Amino acid sequence: MKKILVTGSGGLIGSQTVKFFAEKHFSIIGIDNDLRSYFFGKDSSTKWNVKSLIKSYPNYKHYNLDIRDQKKIKTLFKKHKFDLIIHTAAQPSHDWAANEPLTDFTVNANGTLILLENTRLFSPEAVFIFTSTNKVYGDLPNKLPLVEKELRYEIVEDHTFYKGIDESMSIDQSKHSIFGVSKVAADVLVQEYGRYFGMKTVSFRGGCLTGPAHSGAELHGFLAYLVKCIATGKKYTIFGYKGKQVRDNIHSYDLVNAFWHFYQKPRQGEVYNIGGARHSNISMLEAIQKIEKILNKKANYEYIDQNRRGDHIWYISDVSKFKKHYPKWDFKYNIDDILQEICTKGHF
Repeated sequence: MKKILVTGSGGLIGSQTVKFFAEKHFSIIGIDNDLRSYFFGKDSSTKWNVKSLIKSYPNYKHYNLDIRDQKKIKTLFKKHKFDLIIHTAAQPSHDWAANEPLTDFTVNANGTLILLENTRLFSPEAVFIFTSTNKVYGDLPNKLPLVEKELRYEIVEDHTFYKGIDESMSIDQSKHSIFGVSKVAADVLVQEYGRYFGMKTVSFRGGCLTGPAHSGAELHGFLAYLVKCIATGKKYTIFGYKGKQVRDNIHSYDLVNAFWHFYQKPRQGEVYNIGGARHSNISMLEAIQKIEKILNKKANYEYIDQNRRGDHIWYISDVSKFKKHYPKWDFKYNIDDILQEICTKGHF
């Protein structure tokens, strides 16, 4: 039986990974110490998800470990020889990172280094998959030529990036947010362990990752939190850009399925932009309208004419590189499928 380590196993992508690989009969070790509740409060705890995984999958074993704890992580790696590591644990919010930069950096950068080094020492043949972020590009996407439409911003149609932003965009000389910087450090470390040590590593630079298992919070989890607010009547705050900011949204299943394809044919030090692309994207105002219709409830929201620092006005991923390398992969969910599922099966 192949053995996989999933960090952040109680989170959106981590739990989807556990489900996906459990059904493929992997032996699964999960790490999650519910730091999300420390970041965003008890309503964002992942404990409910961990309990569900333990109950549902006999081939899942859970460890309440912190990825920053070198001694305990080393002990874990010495005990288990892994075929695959999928690293989803992170501090995921720009705004939160500014309050505790040391915590943010040690979780996102140091934690990733500890995992990479123990993989190199104890499971050097394993495939190491990292969930990076489009925030590694900082605010450079905001310098693209955008036009304002009724419900969204859009890039001019004759631009190179019209079908989405590809991996050629620079990660240098831009405002990233403290969170973006810690993820850049981790992203480059993952690449370097692949290129320098010859390991099978990849950074997936995600757009908005979403799905019904998301414990949405104001500072992280755009669609899940928006649905939660509209469903419960809680006030939602739109921060800047007239609510016309655009995000591509990829369902957690589609992302984990991309992990599966990479695992079967791994490469060294690879990088992919991954998101909903032109297939699945939406603006804030468009999302509110669609969710109101599905739930048959009016949104209670306020608008603040101050965007979050470093936040993107328009971001759509070009997934062409990944599709070229893995032509059998494709999307299962579009934006309407995603919204319908969150509204009917979401955790709120």
